Amino acid sequence: MTAAARPHIAVVTGVAGSGKSTLAATLARSLGWDLLEGDDLHPPANIAKMAAGHALTDADRAPWLAAIAAWMSAEFAAGRSAVVTCSALKRSYRDVLRRSLVGHPDAVLTILQLTGSRQQLADRLAARTGHFMPAALLDSQLHTLEPPGPDEPVVPLEIGPPPAEMAAAALAALRAHS
Repeated sequence: MTAAARPHIAVVTGVAGSGKSTLAATLARSLGWDLLEGDDLHPPANIAKMAAGHALTDADRAPWLAAIAAWMSAEFAAGRSAVVTCSALKRSYRDVLRRSLVGHPDAVLTILQLTGSRQQLADRLAARTGHFMPAALLDSQLHTLEPPGPDEPVVPLEIGPPPAEMAAAALAALRAHS
């Protein structure tokens, strides 16, 4: 599966340490799709705030989510498929991303939500280096996290399996949504 018949965007979501970047890079490489690391669109003030150990507010996240959605809409308009990382902790945040489909009736959007125990996530964050998001913010992210409702189209992926198994499950989900 190297190209999609219709533009398709996979949004890899989850809290810090869930493996969004790793899975997204694997998917983009496997599929030959564009890749956006959502963190790259954070305004400098957001990065500074998180690096200082302060959780973002909805107001802080709003321009960031809008920028990701605009990028997604541009990908759809150009007929390109892509993989995007974005924590998308709340339904309202995921709804902002879903609005990127407006005006693109042939486009496909699949949200893959990585889930795991607090201990799994904390262990991953403790081993991570070179990222602005401190492990101390994990609890605030877990507190903010709203699991998808039964009417919300989100594909859950457990972070326990090896990365290759997770990628295979994600690819199967993307094929099912094509």
